[in-house]
Amino acid sequence: MPQATYHFPRGFLWGTATAAHQVEGNNTNNQWWKWEQDGHTNGTSGLACDWWGGRWKEDLDRAAESGQNAHRFSVEWSRIQPTPDSWDEHALERYRNMLRGLKERGMTPMVTLHHFSDPLWLYEKDGWEHEEVVALFEKFVRRTVEALKEYCTLWCTINEPNVYALSGYVAGDFPTKRRGVNVAMQVMANMLRGHAAAYRAIHEIQPEARVGFAHHHRPMVAKRAWSPLDLLMRKIRYDGINMGFPSAISTGVMRTPVAKVSIPEAKGTQDFLGLNYYSVDMVSFDITNPKELFTHSECPPGSDMSDTGFIANIPTGLFDSIKWATRTFPNLPIIITENGVEDADDHMRPRYIAQHIHQMWRTVNFNWPVKGYFHWSLVDNFEWERGWTQRFGLWGLDVETQKRIKRPSADLYAEICKENGLSSEMVQKYCPEVFDKLFPV
Repeated sequence: MPQATYHFPRGFLWGTATAAHQVEGNNTNNQWWKWEQDGHTNGTSGLACDWWGGRWKEDLDRAAESGQNAHRFSVEWSRIQPTPDSWDEHALERYRNMLRGLKERGMTPMVTLHHFSDPLWLYEKDGWEHEEVVALFEKFVRRTVEALKEYCTLWCTINEPNVYALSGYVAGDFPTKRRGVNVAMQVMANMLRGHAAAYRAIHEIQPEARVGFAHHHRPMVAKRAWSPLDLLMRKIRYDGINMGFPSAISTGVMRTPVAKVSIPEAKGTQDFLGLNYYSVDMVSFDITNPKELFTHSECPPGSDMSDTGFIANIPTGLFDSIKWATRTFPNLPIIITENGVEDADDHMRPRYIAQHIHQMWRTVNFNWPVKGYFHWSLVDNFEWERGWTQRFGLWGLDVETQKRIKRPSADLYAEICKENGLSSEMVQKYCPEVFDKLFPV
């Protein structure tokens, strides 16, 4: 049996990622709380993981004890600016306490400034649909960064703007009042303007800051490689989901299949690319689906599937996503800001982690500038419109009692973090079924 270890460079960031609304609890002043109360989600967030009540301390203790040297979390705009004309210094102090807690545990923080949630007052005036939101977001960013800059230099402006725009304004799963592809493109353009304004504001306040955004990248293949229609639909869907934000930051022009918008101020506004990867889509032409521009997506047949069929375990997709990033943004540092799988009984997660980290190691050995990895997630949390039906945590959560339950994958990830690498012994212990794939004779 071969014995080896795939090591990563010294200083590599190993952590987990969380988002404010998903873990804090009783977050009653944003559009998601209202969306939940109106019955649009699978259950309600309620107390979530009770981080606002202080249980972040024990969860970060677990993260630190397991060798994680970083953590990505988001701040909640609606707590910091509860009304258009007021600021809550107590909320900012709570976030300062979290950042102090990370520093005390020897962990590097990454703060996300917008992770899907908006103050209710902003939602009531149609949120990101109108360009006036850009100045409002910049004002919030300035106030927040000024308050937190002592403890953080690594900032993510906006998480998955493509998912925010398309899941809301096209699919209708996220809180919105209006629907349509055109309004979704309008929202994405305003998020680009907001990101660019935030980027410059942060550097003005903190010149040494590293600022980027977290991009959801979804590799895609045509269902029938011989079909011109499937190939065309794959390109339309791929460009529509993956290329709007990146094209604007590369060139100053947001290019999608339905819109081309000049946003010159966005060009070059990132110091790193945050890359969120989960799975791969197989795309075909579907004349019955005009909502998604006559495309249909599914998981490739025979895939290793998660609990609810939400994610297919396709590790090479992470390699392909990083390859895409290096070609789109040459020499730009890359941080994997999310990667994980919903798996309540932990039968799949160990091999998912091992196989994806192996693919990431392959990219590092091409000298591609991957600098860190944040697993989604530290503990089970409220998964947006899907509620508590999906369990992404290394630690399970009993929602009724707030008890944390360690899953075997938590121990695997701890060994990876402490070793700064993935060893054959780890794979043999936690996921022997993929040993021959990762350590072939």
